Amino acid sequence: MNVEAYMNKLGQKAREASRVVARADTGLKNKALLAMAEALDASRSALAKANEKDLENGKANGLDAAMLDRLALKPATIDTMIEGLKQVAALPDPIGGITDMNYRPSGIQIGKMRVPLGVIGIIYESRPNVTVEAASLCLKSGNATILRGGSEAIHSNQAVADCIRQGLEAAGLPLEAVQVVETTDRAAVGKLITMPEYVDVIVPRGGKGLIERVSQEARVPVIKHLDGVCHVYIDAQADVVKAENIALNAKTHRYGTCNTMETLLVHESIAETILRDLADRYVAAGVELRGCDKSRKLAPVMIAASVDDWSTEYLAPVLSVKVVSGLEEAIEHINQYGSHHTDAIVTENYSLARRFLREVDSSSVMVNASTRFADGFEYGLGAEIGISTDKIHARGPVGLEGLTSQKYVVLGDGQIRK
Repeated sequence: MNVEAYMNKLGQKAREASRVVARADTGLKNKALLAMAEALDASRSALAKANEKDLENGKANGLDAAMLDRLALKPATIDTMIEGLKQVAALPDPIGGITDMNYRPSGIQIGKMRVPLGVIGIIYESRPNVTVEAASLCLKSGNATILRGGSEAIHSNQAVADCIRQGLEAAGLPLEAVQVVETTDRAAVGKLITMPEYVDVIVPRGGKGLIERVSQEARVPVIKHLDGVCHVYIDAQADVVKAENIALNAKTHRYGTCNTMETLLVHESIAETILRDLADRYVAAGVELRGCDKSRKLAPVMIAASVDDWSTEYLAPVLSVKVVSGLEEAIEHINQYGSHHTDAIVTENYSLARRFLREVDSSSVMVNASTRFADGFEYGLGAEIGISTDKIHARGPVGLEGLTSQKYVVLGDGQIRK
């Protein structure tokens, strides 16, 4: 295959389709989304067979447990994909909405209209459910998309793509509105991120190596996050039961996700009360603990943490633990070693909670809740295209609004500038 010619063809078709999707009405887009959901439900057997091929290949190629977990299309995963499509269909359509209208002294009215970005290229690894999430959000927000999944999920992604095409066809929308790259050649990624004539924004979802490569080589804007070094800080005035439940869930609910806690911070005045029991519960769950000197004195089961541990995204049953003197040290630690993804405080002190919300520089900051809630589905976005730790355009879980822009609109009645 001539990868450059192939990608140029995909890009040209996507650009043409984007103009059709941009003017499609809400009912038509929703019809496509609901038809996709029906196609997924009717294709469970085909999806399972395709996914089994990928899982077998993944095991043979030595994929680790976290990657295999992301790759698996379990019945519950398909249920979530279907529910996500229905939720996106039920969400208000942001396109065409006009806000902030006001009169100027000249008599003209100025406002802003929400519009699609155009063509969105999405590069991701493992999770075939991303194919549906990305397609649904791009379509509802009036964008065309080119999806390049990882080679480890090629069979699953093609099976999902077939369901997406069925949905587009049922609504009479161009099949090129959602295109899944069929080649596993890595050159396809290099081409996708360097054709601004066809692609308006790139969203990479995957490992640090992929995102660093895309960030360095892309010739179009990128919405990204590099790491998910998330923290939970247990304050001196925390409810012990809440604190233990949140800290356990944030780490052990799933290990291979970017919103999983990687470092636990505990106020020194409550550490003796809570840390031994927490350590026992982590060990019982199979979590390796790496602690500071103070933590290890209270829970000798921990091994010594290195400086690198504080900034490591493990994506595995490994947790760093540090005892801190108070809120100031906790915030300083998070802002220094964190990745600006998601961080939480457990406290019953409203004033301290407010300070934490203001001063922690992350895309999601939480009070008395697990970091695992940092997710588009949990935030009511229906699904997410990814999580952005950038500060321009979109930050946090990127849903429909994050895939749009605004343009100024001016209404006049014959006014001329004097």
